[in-house]
Amino acid sequence: MCTLERTANNIFVLTLTGDDEHRFNPTLIGSILSALHEAKAQATSGSVLITTSRGKFFSNGLDLAWARAAGSNPKAIERLTHMVKLFKPVVAELISLPMPTIAAVNGHAAAGGMILALSHDYVYMKRDRGVLYMSEVDIGLTIPDYVNALLRAKIGSPSARRDVLLRGAKVRGDEAVRMGIVEGAHDNEERLSGATMRHGIQLASRMWNGEVYKEIRKSLYPELCVVLGLGDAKVIAKL
Repeated sequence: MCTLERTANNIFVLTLTGDDEHRFNPTLIGSILSALHEAKAQATSGSVLITTSRGKFFSNGLDLAWARAAGSNPKAIERLTHMVKLFKPVVAELISLPMPTIAAVNGHAAAGGMILALSHDYVYMKRDRGVLYMSEVDIGLTIPDYVNALLRAKIGSPSARRDVLLRGAKVRGDEAVRMGIVEGAHDNEERLSGATMRHGIQLASRMWNGEVYKEIRKSLYPELCVVLGLGDAKVIAKL
């Protein structure tokens, strides 16, 4: 599950709670969507979202155990496909959220966990623990169209995308900074939290109009927005 709190600085803090791997199943996906809808409904000029988690993992991706619990391989695949479809609106909500967004990746972010992080405008990591990892090539799963579109939008270097997707590289904080995937890497959770909150406060102080901010963000990623059902590529690119 997750919680949503609003600070005195107009910063919404979405936290994946508990000490487990924060794997995405219908219950957790629904909880995240509800929190994003709540933040959107309460947003004012200068609002900012920071997403983080408790425990060792930011998120270890889709809940494969829940999928396998269906009892047969065809039913497990059906559940897995269902979760992939359910997760798409989470990415769409973050890309269309009317405020700046920051992910504080305080642990491992694998597969869907990495996608959740990259759906934010800014990503920060811990240096001492945690990796970004697209595990699909290692576990034999293909990449959904909206995930491919997000990775093309958020990882500018073709060689970096190759290493993430075709090598299954486990990217630690300093390397992620060098690859241009994240903004910064910090030594421990306290420094990570401090850096993301300082950045959030700086963004909030600009008092930007959230609807304008959202439309400019969408114009940066026309292909992604079309795949997510957020508009026509030609129209978005002209905004």
